[in-house]
Amino acid sequence: MRKKIAVIMALATLSISVAACGSSSESSDSGSTAEEETVSDTESSEAAEEGDSGETAPEITFEGLTVVDNEECSIKITEIDPDDLWGYTLKAEFENKSSDKTYMFAVENASVNGVSSDPFFASEVAAEKKSNEEISFSDSDLEENGIDDFTDIELTFRVYDSDDWEAEDVAYETVHVYPYGKENATAFVRESQETDNVIVDNDYVTVIVTGYEEDDLWGYTVNMYLVNKTDSTVMFGVDEASVNGYMADPFYAESVPAGKSAFSAMYWDDSELEENGITTVEEIEFQLRAYDEDDWEADDYVNEVVMLNP
Repeated sequence: MRKKIAVIMALATLSISVAACGSSSESSDSGSTAEEETVSDTESSEAAEEGDSGETAPEITFEGLTVVDNEECSIKITEIDPDDLWGYTLKAEFENKSSDKTYMFAVENASVNGVSSDPFFASEVAAEKKSNEEISFSDSDLEENGIDDFTDIELTFRVYDSDDWEAEDVAYETVHVYPYGKENATAFVRESQETDNVIVDNDYVTVIVTGYEEDDLWGYTVNMYLVNKTDSTVMFGVDEASVNGYMADPFYAESVPAGKSAFSAMYWDDSELEENGITTVEEIEFQLRAYDEDDWEADDYVNEVVMLNP
């Protein structure tokens, strides 16, 4: 959650906008479509280049990908820049073909090597206009956990009428980008640590507390690793939280797409702890919930009281 707020603040300050849209198309400049992308959307060679160490590394050869091309809009991913200032970046071109409507292009969900990572991307495009945009992944949690080589980028694009949220989506599409080719895609597997505290592990989700830290910016933080084993998007949240016996709600809510995992952080502002005279966190208690984000009437995947002793 804290990384999401940080990115949003940075984007607002620097007025950075990014766009996305999704729906199947019949053709593209490079001959690939959203339906074909699972086979050839980012054809690449393993032509290797020699490094100082004498080892070889795969080389990105990206030919472009048309994700959407319908009567109302189009989106093309045109280039990959792994070393952009703002993080690993996909460059894209968006077109609004409507004669009188402004469309919002957005990334609903995204993941890297199977780990959820939201680039916080949304941008408006006026009627009959085009826009060149950048979708950047500036997720420090990925790098901190050894995910520095993007082999499988999954994006869910949505485009809709900016002035009529009740209207049907103009396009909604999930697509994979394989910088080194699909055959070289890898899925992240986190290695367990001696300090891990597995608080939930059932048929639907896994929740692991990976550590605690005093963050100068965000306050007292509980770091977690979440795994969604279901076919639905799962929302993780907490109720009735207390610290050392004093009621204290943390900043926390995490949505994890179907079949994905996520690094997550729950934190308490220092001022709230100070108001309760808490200088050392000894006990944290909360009711953990995990449920289908799109079906509130379904039974919870998790609904239980958790006690932590940092």
